Amino acid sequence: MLLAAAAWAQSTPADAREAKLVALERMWNEAQVTGDSSALAAMVADPFTNTEYDGQVSDRQKFLAGIRDPQFKASFMNIQDVKVSFFQNTAIVTGIYHTKGQYSGKPYEHFGRFTDTWINQSGTWMCVASHSSLIKK
Repeated sequence: MLLAAAAWAQSTPADAREAKLVALERMWNEAQVTGDSSALAAMVADPFTNTEYDGQVSDRQKFLAGIRDPQFKASFMNIQDVKVSFFQNTAIVTGIYHTKGQYSGKPYEHFGRFTDTWINQSGTWMCVASHSSLIKK
């Protein structure tokens, strides 16, 4: 089954695979703004490692709990300059993000870079690692 997924990942035109991953990244952002941890759970593999802009590292469970945290209220999230690189059934997605919202009643606005690592498992792209760093706060 894994060989079939790898064959699909390599036989599908790169532009179609790239469009799919960029769409998943945009859905990720929308899920964060709406607090939809179920949508994110469908995109995040187990195991998963998330490294935040401030250096905090979390696993899948802690990451999804953070999305459900009522203190976290993202009001805007956008990505740009998105680039996708493929390595067999793995994709590295990089770009710039801009997000605004409130956390614990305090407003925030961040501009940063992100790197997400996705793997194709049986025809489904799952994120296994995410890293962000601030450009400016």
